[in-house]
Amino acid sequence: MQTYTTQMNAAKQGIITDVMRTVAEKEHMDVELLREKVAKGTVAIPANRNHLSIDPEGVGEGLRTKMNVNLGISKDCNDPEMELEKVRVALDMGVEAIMDLSNYGKTEQFRKELIKMSGAMIGTVPVYDVFGFFEKELKDVRPEDFLAMVRKHGEDGVDFVTIHAGMNKRASETFLENPRLMNLVSRGGSLMFAWMRLTGYDNPYFEYFDDLLDICAEFDITLSLGDACRPGGLADSTDASQIQELITLGELTKRAWAKDVQVIIEGPGHMSMDEIKANVLLEKKLCHGAPFYVLGPLVTDVAPGYDHITGAIGGAIAASAGADFLCYVTPAEHLRLPTVEDMKEGIIATKIAAHAADIAKKTPHARDWDNQMSKARVDLDWNRMFELAIDPTKARAYREHAELEDETTCSMCGKMCAILNVKEALK
Repeated sequence: MQTYTTQMNAAKQGIITDVMRTVAEKEHMDVELLREKVAKGTVAIPANRNHLSIDPEGVGEGLRTKMNVNLGISKDCNDPEMELEKVRVALDMGVEAIMDLSNYGKTEQFRKELIKMSGAMIGTVPVYDVFGFFEKELKDVRPEDFLAMVRKHGEDGVDFVTIHAGMNKRASETFLENPRLMNLVSRGGSLMFAWMRLTGYDNPYFEYFDDLLDICAEFDITLSLGDACRPGGLADSTDASQIQELITLGELTKRAWAKDVQVIIEGPGHMSMDEIKANVLLEKKLCHGAPFYVLGPLVTDVAPGYDHITGAIGGAIAASAGADFLCYVTPAEHLRLPTVEDMKEGIIATKIAAHAADIAKKTPHARDWDNQMSKARVDLDWNRMFELAIDPTKARAYREHAELEDETTCSMCGKMCAILNVKEALK
């Protein structure tokens, strides 16, 4: 009987796993084709063998664009119950992934509860947890502490981990030689940069990358290779630091695949619209077709309070150009920890971006949803329109607050309704 250690290892052996069958059915894809993509690395299925409640999803080439929601406990908002309420709402709204970015106190209990209740894949940034867990100052953290925390997250059932392995000495030298307006805005990346400066050592995730891969293979953790040099403002996009790190991530991707560890590449960030397509092309070229995960990109820096919109614009462009995974952005970005309502707005905006991109990419059956809505509209079937709406609650509320002369039409057109008049004329 054939055995396998990871989904990629199984795929390379020609084994079709139950996880692959589930994803193939969701994607309307031939399971053998999906297996080939997993073996090649152009599709990743983050599914830690210890995450027993997972309803697996695939991320990558030819699949629906997936969405991630960030949440977690911070020192200024130390309210685990509020964060768990966000989890419940996000799951009800159908998100495919949740990242626990908790960075204060003993986060293990919250993480375990999140994994237990979630069918969505769970991601973390283990470096956030190092300082609270080991109760050490940054300069006192040892290389083995960073690796031990990845193992701990793997044991708990985390499906993908953000690891800033590309922020090595070479990348830090490039950053120092090429000044930026915004410097480094990646929290994990800045911690690794500061640790290297304080200790004089190279990044342990880079220096001991093979040991990291062994941990990932043991639990089938997908590596989400973080972009420590992602631009935090338009002025810094597509610069030497960002590209130098991306080259390193491409090299690390090949090493991970050689050990049957799945990889996702994280990307920008803030970026003007005309640069987005080129950045997707660069990632796909330099990282050998590995799935691409983007934060936004945010296409302008001047819209605090509306960055769910700037992110949705960039996300739609990126995904239509080939990005595979969108990290949502809320109206609270740059301002505060998002509330449940902020999170809802971010989810809806990102869902719109992902679906619009899937239509453009001609993802199988993506347009069917829109055709059903058009049919409901031509039939003036309002209840069916609400059922199909990406946000049924808001759509229904808008309709209910209208003062209608004719219940079959809307309050904008009334008796001049084009649909109604053409129907009458055709009779």
